Amino acid sequence: MREENRPLWAPWRIEFIRGPKEKRCFLCGSEEPGDRPEEPLILHRGTHCFVMLNRYPYNTGHLLAAPYRHVGDLALLTREERTELLDLCATAEEALRRAMTPEAFNIGCNIGKAAGAGVADHLHMHIVPRWNGDNNFMPVLADIRCVPEALEATAELLKQHWPEA
Repeated sequence: MREENRPLWAPWRIEFIRGPKEKRCFLCGSEEPGDRPEEPLILHRGTHCFVMLNRYPYNTGHLLAAPYRHVGDLALLTREERTELLDLCATAEEALRRAMTPEAFNIGCNIGKAAGAGVADHLHMHIVPRWNGDNNFMPVLADIRCVPEALEATAELLKQHWPEA
């Protein structure tokens, strides 16, 4: 088979495509360990906020940092929540550097549907490690993301590199 005709596989997506769509906010309820599908992807629980691996990442190691409270705007967070959220973004960057040695990062949030927020009612920050040529033109031309490692394996790797408090 010629190289340009090789199929691109994303087998974890079929569960989302075929599965029932939940009405619940997947970010809520993360303050306590439980039997939620996201549980193995949670890397750290803080006092006001937590960090988890994104189930549908833009890139390997794509993390989400979010407050426990269901609020959709930075201005609605308490000072403590804002401080912890930014601190967790910095800690996540440090853990990703240790575990994956990325060359750069995209860190930010989309506030509101018009800004591209997939979950507009529960604020969350994206921490995306980047490498030169990592996704190249794939997301732009074909809406394809190349993620070479299973999410649970990435979560275990990052837990090993998460700095101690």
